[in-house]
Amino acid sequence: MRLFHLGRDVTVWGDMSMPPVGPDDLLIVSAGPGDLTTARVLVLRAREAGARTALITAQPSAPLADQVDVVTVIPAQTMADDTASHASILPMGSLFEAAQMLFFELVVLKLRPLLHETVETMRARHTNLE
Repeated sequence: MRLFHLGRDVTVWGDMSMPPVGPDDLLIVSAGPGDLTTARVLVLRAREAGARTALITAQPSAPLADQVDVVTVIPAQTMADDTASHASILPMGSLFEAAQMLFFELVVLKLRPLLHETVETMRARHTNLE
């Protein structure tokens, strides 16, 4: 959503209006535990179509990390390690999900000046159907 507010041409997997991916595209997948069947299939299909791929994960040594162009690691608990003796009180991947939301907001703050966007230009792209 924030990438859209930044004026980028974005879509979400599963949206009925999603166009086909191709060589000029970047598929960003989130797989906190490192390897999810759906993420693996999406990465494979995007790469076959010539798109670049990026993975956001807490498990950089998972097999999916070797199949993407860019890996970003958010070192937070996921379902892959929520039973360890030092586990957070938060269940399963909640810690990763919260950290991921903050990470993406920080990315937007870094991208905004690079894309010559302001709070006002972003707000102008926000829906008025709320």
